[in-house]
Amino acid sequence: MPATAIAPATSSAQLLKATLQRVFGFADFRPGQEEIIGAMAAGRNLLAVMPTGAGKSLCYQLPALAGEGLTIVVSPLIALIDNQVAQLRTVGAAAGAIHSNRSREDNVADWRRAASGEIRLLYMSPERLMTPRMVEALSSLNVTRFVIDEAHCISQWGHDFRPDYLGLGILRERFPRARLAAFTATADKRTRDDIHARLLGPEAAMFIHRLDRPNIEIAIEPKHDARARLLELAREHEGEQGIVYCLSRKGTEETAAFLSANGVRTLAYHAGLDAQTRAERLNAFLSEPDLVIAATIAFGMGIDKPDIRFVFHMDIPSSIEAYYQELGRAGRDGLPARAVMLFGAGDVGRRMRMIDRNDGPEHARRAEQRRLADLAELCEGIQCRQQAILAHFDQEAPPCGGCDNCKTPPELEDATDRVRLALTAIASTGESFGPAHIADIVKGANTEKVRARGHNDLSVYGAGSAEPASYWRMLLRQMAAQALVAADSTHGGLAMTDKGRAVLSGDETVLIRKTEARATRRERRAAIALESGADPALFAALKARRRDLASERSVPAYVIFSDRTLADMAAKKPANPTEFASVFGVGAAKLEAFAANFLAVIAQYR
Repeated sequence: MPATAIAPATSSAQLLKATLQRVFGFADFRPGQEEIIGAMAAGRNLLAVMPTGAGKSLCYQLPALAGEGLTIVVSPLIALIDNQVAQLRTVGAAAGAIHSNRSREDNVADWRRAASGEIRLLYMSPERLMTPRMVEALSSLNVTRFVIDEAHCISQWGHDFRPDYLGLGILRERFPRARLAAFTATADKRTRDDIHARLLGPEAAMFIHRLDRPNIEIAIEPKHDARARLLELAREHEGEQGIVYCLSRKGTEETAAFLSANGVRTLAYHAGLDAQTRAERLNAFLSEPDLVIAATIAFGMGIDKPDIRFVFHMDIPSSIEAYYQELGRAGRDGLPARAVMLFGAGDVGRRMRMIDRNDGPEHARRAEQRRLADLAELCEGIQCRQQAILAHFDQEAPPCGGCDNCKTPPELEDATDRVRLALTAIASTGESFGPAHIADIVKGANTEKVRARGHNDLSVYGAGSAEPASYWRMLLRQMAAQALVAADSTHGGLAMTDKGRAVLSGDETVLIRKTEARATRRERRAAIALESGADPALFAALKARRRDLASERSVPAYVIFSDRTLADMAAKKPANPTEFASVFGVGAAKLEAFAANFLAVIAQYR
């Protein structure tokens, strides 16, 4: 529900309704649009949070076309700008754009049309708008309104913070007579407050719409044999359009090649492609009814296509906000659609390493880590997916009845004793350490951080060594999802909630999603070596030689030898080529290519 509802004057309302019919061909507004449009027509600054597909573009396009003066629309993606301008021109609306992918002649032509009053909507990127020359030039025009699309980008707490958006805060000062309107599909309370403080001012109206998308069936599945599952899902939607999101450019190329080889027409789309190729693939997706796109997040924000029937994630996104935006590109026509994410515990580690490599300020990295942890908790959670997503945005809803957790409730197991062990570790360390360190303590890891703080002397140290560290990290995520613990928003340390304290005191039982404990790669390698009777030191030396050989040949390590082969080698310790040939996985070609290298390592070890 909107926090402020302002009805336009009767004559203004009639003009808006007439323009809605004449330009866009709509007989009436969608739910919630009229209040926002009325506030804009009344000259209010405002923030509108609306779900993807709710018609937020119309909320600023209609007042601009029906009103006086020039509206500047700020958008982060050139694809989004071009898409909206093309749509407006198709319906005969006066709109233009200025950005770096257009020729100088086209940019100059649209500038002159804007200066003469011929067009009412002029789209720009924040980088182009905030140059001193452009700001000065705009001051001579009758700019009545600035619209900031994807406004979460202005907030350092938003999931997609962009430094180029920061300069937009001067618009209120430089253009005091112009109104400001910010639109986004995803903004939690902290992000909304930041948008108000940086851009709009305290007097701005706020409209927060219901964010649920009941027509989208959401499922989050364990990532086991991901390609086979992806192909199965794609074949269930044969002849329909969809997007498959991958973490890396390489992942999009490999996924597109795999699906295409198995009869699913798929193209890759990522920022590493040249502009012409991206444009061609985007046009193909918009015009061909059965084409699938395997993409990074470079694809989607600029796509206003109503009949996308599925969105699949091969890797987890960066946050619940990003996930909500990406899955929301399906089913914008209101018809049934599907969103499936394949989730593996290793995905969280990869994302965390990407965050650690960022050069931004520490508080920004902490915010990214917290958002990623929130998403991981959603993936591990046992409650309705729609309900959990809405709760993240401070909205309540009954169970949707259509997501995987509603349709097939997960199998649960009693984890009360292990949860109490984790809670004891949290309490014993002052409720100030993150999940990775708590997992190290209960697992009994011999890390410098554990030793330096004396946590290896705690009674709980090593008490959970029977489970892999990955299990304890999973358990802590599920504990957070059930509100037994909460992470400090600044430093990420886990603290017990009242509910968690009740469990620790023995008053509550905890059921968690039954999950196969999946060891990390390091733990699996150690297990392979142990089970085969391999000498651990020799096993490590053989891996080092394998790594060097793989680097010399620019191939993955497993192409040289598998871990199982190295473990057998470290157990048998062959002394000559004949004995080396008896090692598991050593054929004639590899005997000839690699025997001398690995026999030398074994001889040195001996």
